[in-house]
Amino acid sequence: MPTSPPVSVSSHPKSLVVATHHLPFRRSRERSAATRLESNPRGGEWWCWWSAMAHRVDNEYDYLFKIVLIGDSGVGKSNILSRFTRNEFCLESKSTIGVEFATRTLQIEGKTIKAQIWDTAGQERYRAITSAYYRGAVGALLVYDITKKQTFENIQRWLRELRDHADSNIVIMMVGNKSDLNHLRSVPEEDGQALAEKEGLSFLETSALEALNVEKAFQTILSDIHQIISKKALAAQEAAGSGPPTQGTTINVTDSAVNTKRGCCSA
Repeated sequence: MPTSPPVSVSSHPKSLVVATHHLPFRRSRERSAATRLESNPRGGEWWCWWSAMAHRVDNEYDYLFKIVLIGDSGVGKSNILSRFTRNEFCLESKSTIGVEFATRTLQIEGKTIKAQIWDTAGQERYRAITSAYYRGAVGALLVYDITKKQTFENIQRWLRELRDHADSNIVIMMVGNKSDLNHLRSVPEEDGQALAEKEGLSFLETSALEALNVEKAFQTILSDIHQIISKKALAAQEAAGSGPPTQGTTINVTDSAVNTKRGCCSA
């Protein structure tokens, strides 16, 4: 049986298991479970059941959801990741090189959800590397820095890239980070809300430093994904007549189901 690379495990205040991985290493069981039956053409509206999530492996979890963090370098993606997965913040964190990911397991609507959060490098020279990692993602946090207007203006470019490389039905939340620096704000919260409404995205302002709305952002997007998957699973069961979806069952996640415009939330 193949061995896994060293994994750092820390105690989360809510007794959640947290593991941090640096590419190219990843747990082989998760990779095989999430990809072995992948049959979704890029941009299509069909999600293979196992490419969207994995059923419980060794009784660890019910679903595995891949979430990507995207946005310009320096907007705080890595600290959002570390705050959510390890409840940590580093004032002197350096720019991410390439891609890394961490996981956190939590309970949503009575199900054990394993969130696999991918932190993609925002530097221009790494964008060609990170584009491959949109594959299989069912959710994305599109992050900008409220103190740097250029990062907000680049949101449309990141959104285009996301829609070019990810599944067309991916659940997207726009996040204005560093709300603790309100005295340095250059992007009004109303502008973020307006753009999110225009693009049909949910919206929150967060502070990774103060742990403000970070938990809420991930809980919201994971709940949205779970609700969509649950509805489609139920529809598939009803169509089949009986029994839970088996391996390889394809669920049609329609654009209307995923892209329904949600009311914006404010920090």
